[in-house]
Parts: sequence; structure tokens; C-alpha cells
Amino acid sequence: MGHGELGTFLLAFAAALLGAKLFGELAERIGQPAVLGELFVGILLGPSLLGLVPLTAGILLVAEIGVLLLLFEVGLETDLDELVRVGGAATAVAVVGMVLPFAGGYLVTRAAGFPTLTAVFVGAALTATSIGITSRVLSELAMLASREGQIILGAAVADDILGLVVLAVVSQVAATGSVAVGDALKAAGLSFGFLLVAIAVGMPLGRVLVRFVGKARVRGILVAAAVAFALLAALGAARAGSAAIVGAFAAGLVLARTNRGRDIETAVRPVVDVFAPVFFVVIGAQVDVAYLNPSTPGNRAALLLALGLTVVGVVGKFAAGFAAWGKVSRVFIGAGMIPRGEVGLIFAQIGKQNGALPEPVFVAVVLAVFATTFVTPPLLKALRPAGAKS
Repeated sequence: MGHGELGTFLLAFAAALLGAKLFGELAERIGQPAVLGELFVGILLGPSLLGLVPLTAGILLVAEIGVLLLLFEVGLETDLDELVRVGGAATAVAVVGMVLPFAGGYLVTRAAGFPTLTAVFVGAALTATSIGITSRVLSELAMLASREGQIILGAAVADDILGLVVLAVVSQVAATGSVAVGDALKAAGLSFGFLLVAIAVGMPLGRVLVRFVGKARVRGILVAAAVAFALLAALGAARAGSAAIVGAFAAGLVLARTNRGRDIETAVRPVVDVFAPVFFVVIGAQVDVAYLNPSTPGNRAALLLALGLTVVGVVGKFAAGFAAWGKVSRVFIGAGMIPRGEVGLIFAQIGKQNGALPEPVFVAVVLAVFATTFVTPPLLKALRPAGAKS
């Protein structure tokens, strides 16, 4: 990295950190979760406005580390036994929350006159919930450990895994025009299998790590060993064909069950506070405000399609909350499933690269993804169950 590239990276990193904290503070002062301010400052500092946070490889890498560490922290704060107890309800929410948005996105795109392959990709882009966005808001609202929070978290994890299967299938359709059922089942087995194996194998490894750390004297060994454990678990997940964030989440679940779980959570929190905000700023920075100008040729059709996709994207996920059972707030669960964030952007980008999404449809999907992302924090704040801690 040359001096120019280093300077650009350092400026972007500093601007993202300071901007996230400043706008996060402003968001909290008006009664909204800090993540909403981080998303908005990303738009302000991003390439389409001030340009202080360009989407370079370096800043994107920091953002990826940020979301991995965020999911590691979420795993540390998650009660595995409670997560297992709500597994049935979470699975039901996840499945309904994929089927309804997919069907809605497909039908809206076909009604707009686009071909079947394009409609399939659009529907797929609306299926997966962004676990990063939702978990951060749940944490800020002190709802992560609640039954509703655990159902949302379990459903979002299942969504991510199922989303990989959907992505593999639609990519194969775009490339070959057909689907190999065996490949789809293999992808599903690898993704779910990794999570189970990671927890089973990780338990004894986590205990060994804690015993080693307990005997060490070097400064910072606890946080360094814990972060390394999380990053290696994320690498293992990626190599196994699952999502890296699933590996980081599993690492948190494992270390939380050791006798140093609370110590690790406390030690990791300042590191997360540095890297995670950059992820949300980068999500906001990917919004191109030029798409929002209806007078630009082609934008009006894209904006109308985006509006339709936003409606089905919000309604489909919100309705999924009613698939949960027990004494829970189903409207809160439905709201927690709404954001698409980085997951929907990945689908859109691959669809564009494969030629499945023409430019107006690509723009519409991107706008719908961001609309669902930005609407979620205030909606969760408003729908938080009565009696929940602030």
C-alpha cells in the first residue's frame, strides 16, 4: 500500500469512526437507535456526496471484520439453551419470511413486464434478513436476550444459511438455465452441518483456549485469543461453504459457555465498538443519491418498481412474525425480520453480473434493500413490547 492509498484509508477510517459516533449520539438524543445515525452518516460521507468514505478494498475489509466481530459479540450474549428452545418458532418465522417476500418480489417484477429469470433473482434478493442490522438494534434496545430477540436471532441465522442455498440455486439457473437438486441439498447440508459441528467441536476447544489463557501473563491475551478464535471460526465457515458470520456467531456461542464467558464479552466490547460502526457506515455509503432523482431518465420506472418491492419486502417479513407461537410480540418479531442490508446487496450484485438484472431492476432492488434497512431501527423502537427495559 503506497502513501497515497494509506492516507486515503486512514482518512476514511477516521471519518467513518467519528461520523458514526457523532450521528449515533444524535440518533439516540432524538430517541432512535444509534445504528440509524450510522447508516445516515454513511450516505453523507459516501462517494455520492462528500466522498470521505470511498468504497476501497481497505475500508470494505474493515467493514467485513466489523460485522464478524459484531456477530461474535452477539453469540457471546446469546443463551444457547434458549436459542434451542425457540428453534421451532424461529424456523417457522424464517421459512415464512423467505417464501412470502420471494413470491411477492417475483409477482411484482413479472407484473412490471420483466422476464422470469429477472423475477426469480428479484424474489431471491428479498429473502434473507440482515442479521447484522437486526442484532445491533436488539442489543441497543436491550431485547437481545428476550424470547422475541432469540426468535428473531434464530430466524435470521437460519435465513442466512437458507439464503446461501437460494443464492446457489438462482446463480445456477442464471448460468445453466436449470437446477441440480443434489447441489442445492448439498449446499443446505453443508451450511446447517457446519453450525452444528462448529458448536460440538468448539466446546472442548473453547475450554482448552480458556485454560491456556488462564495460565498466560502477557497483556491482552484474553481478548486477542478470543478474537483469533472467532476469526478462525469464520474462516472455517467460509471454507465449508457456509457464511463467515455464521462461524463468528458460533464462536461466540461456544466461548459464552466457558467459565470466562462474561470476561471475554467485556474484553471484546471495546474492539467491537471500533470496527462494527464502520460496517454500518459502509452500508450507508453504498447508497447512490443519484438514484433518488425522478427526473433522471430511467429513474422514474426504477423508483416505482422499488416502491413495489419495498412494500412486498416489508409486508412479507412482517407477516412472518405471526408464524411464531407462545407468549411473544409477533409484531416486534416481524419488524425485526425486515432489514435486508448487505445480504440483499450481494444478491443484487450477482444478478447484475450474471446479466439477470438489467440496470433499472438492479437500481430498484438496491433502493428496496436500503429502504427496508433504514425503516427497521425506528420501527423496532416503536414496537418494543411494553415493560421491556430501555
